[in-house]
Amino acid sequence: MVKIDTSNLSYSVPPNYLKLIAFLIEPLLDSPDSLKVDCEEINSTKRVWIRLAVDEEDKGRIYGRGGRNIQAIQTVLAIAAKQIGQTLYLEIYEEPGEKTRSTSYSRRSEPNRKFIRRRSRSQVQSKPKLSIKSRWQEP
Repeated sequence: MVKIDTSNLSYSVPPNYLKLIAFLIEPLLDSPDSLKVDCEEINSTKRVWIRLAVDEEDKGRIYGRGGRNIQAIQTVLAIAAKQIGQTLYLEIYEEPGEKTRSTSYSRRSEPNRKFIRRRSRSQVQSKPKLSIKSRWQEP
């Protein structure tokens, strides 16, 4: 297999984000016609904001389990933007009263994570009462 070094390649033509998003997201949707995309370039095309809106029942498919789908989509879009020196921001439209999903993918942002409260070393702890009696021994 021949490897091609792509580190020296530079692209001057920006990718067609609308077609790329349609290619990545439409297969996940029940109703592909519901996909609405807004693409905005700021600071002489150095920053790109992409905003998506879909039907409520399709949002779960776009996010995927644990945010895997949206993270993969964002990675592909960010790589395409980085090839021409752009920074990409991806947002999904949420209704004002809707439960917002976290865009962070670190383990610390998991909602069910339990934290153990540690005792300070200055607190005096009583020693446990030990018994040598057998469970089967009569009292």
